[in-house]
Amino acid sequence: MKTATIVGAGLVGSLWAVYLSKAGFKVKIYEKRPDIRTADISAGKSINLALSERGWKAFSTVGIADEIRKIAIPMYGRTMHDLEGNLTFQPYGKEGQAIYSVSRGGINAKMMEIAEKVGNAEIHCNEQCTDVDLENGIVYFENTITKAKSEVQSDLVFATDGAFSAVRYKGMQQLNRFNYEQRYIEDGYREILLPANADGSYKLEKNTLHIWPRGRFMLIALPNEDGSFTCTLFMPFEENKNSFENLKTRDQVDQFFKSTFPDFHELMPDVADTWEDHPLSSLAIVRCYPWVHGKVALMGDAAHATVPFYGQGMNCGFEDCSVMWELMQEHGDDWKKILDEYQISRKPNGDAVQDLSLDNYYVMRDFVGDPEFLLQKKFELRISELYPEKYLPLYSQVSFSHIPYAEAYKKGKEQDVFIKDIMAKNDISALFESGKIDGLIHEYYGDDN
Repeated sequence: MKTATIVGAGLVGSLWAVYLSKAGFKVKIYEKRPDIRTADISAGKSINLALSERGWKAFSTVGIADEIRKIAIPMYGRTMHDLEGNLTFQPYGKEGQAIYSVSRGGINAKMMEIAEKVGNAEIHCNEQCTDVDLENGIVYFENTITKAKSEVQSDLVFATDGAFSAVRYKGMQQLNRFNYEQRYIEDGYREILLPANADGSYKLEKNTLHIWPRGRFMLIALPNEDGSFTCTLFMPFEENKNSFENLKTRDQVDQFFKSTFPDFHELMPDVADTWEDHPLSSLAIVRCYPWVHGKVALMGDAAHATVPFYGQGMNCGFEDCSVMWELMQEHGDDWKKILDEYQISRKPNGDAVQDLSLDNYYVMRDFVGDPEFLLQKKFELRISELYPEKYLPLYSQVSFSHIPYAEAYKKGKEQDVFIKDIMAKNDISALFESGKIDGLIHEYYGDDN
């Protein structure tokens, strides 16, 4: 039987184990952390994740989508909260289309369970990768508790051990001509848990992603199954009036929320008391290439870690699995061909999802409360309703289709220029009010165009 070692029992590693098992591999997963299903792990760096179409496809391919649906909450759009507490709703796509909120810990535990039960994988926790032999497919481990050392050889090794991958660092980054770039953005994040009401109900509308955009910073909230919301404040570390360095005391935190997010403060007047419950964390983008050498391949964040502002980091990693699976169907056991095509096809898309994530950070932070931006989104949505075969908004291309990220990014840029030009030449707001907007759209997108 063919053997495979997966380093990292996170989301991508656990899913990939199911795919490999389906292909006839005996799979062993090694994870440096304690088993998340039994350990008391703080939610620390567990920004809730947004599952969209690419992720669902990866689950459906191996028949596990129904299991994941049990822990996923649909969000049909963004709800923006302004300083006065006024709400504006912006749908993500067509009616009924949604992205799904999942807690990182919850889906990780579920995926590990599926890897064992469906993928027949062995999961070994508390095993730190200390070295790797890329050519011979050997990974060296040290148990973090017993300090016992071991080496594991297999036909193939897959590194799914995250943005700061030990396999990449110990192996790939030692290679001649290996390209590597690590970039931290100037903003960090801190989590806040908004608890449910006493009766277990939600304090905010459940089926939407809540955003408090404030120009240079923002607060977001995603629903959890128990009625709570995982909220995340994204803000500069320093050198800004509104920065984490200026929120050192309980009074500073309380005053900041009271003046900046007043409706949130009303929901959670004790927010300053829970401020230290979760650590202040940083955000990085990692670009590297090649992703494959010898018997080893990088997948997920180990290959293309991104910031969380398009909700596509996890989905992109899951898509790595479904794309690799399609190549396996095409090339059989020719793993050299499979891995070469995998990295050549996925690298531009890994880069594009990072560009999309950075662009969308500015959208969420600066523009989602801007009337002109909202008008453009309303205009785009109407165009796509009238001419779905001619116009698919960028967000829909990314979240509700399987169009390659790089292609979607390029097309989205072109569409944005075209739409802004139309809006500059026409009073779109007045046309909506007069009911004449469809006529303008027909002029540009009708059969003669």
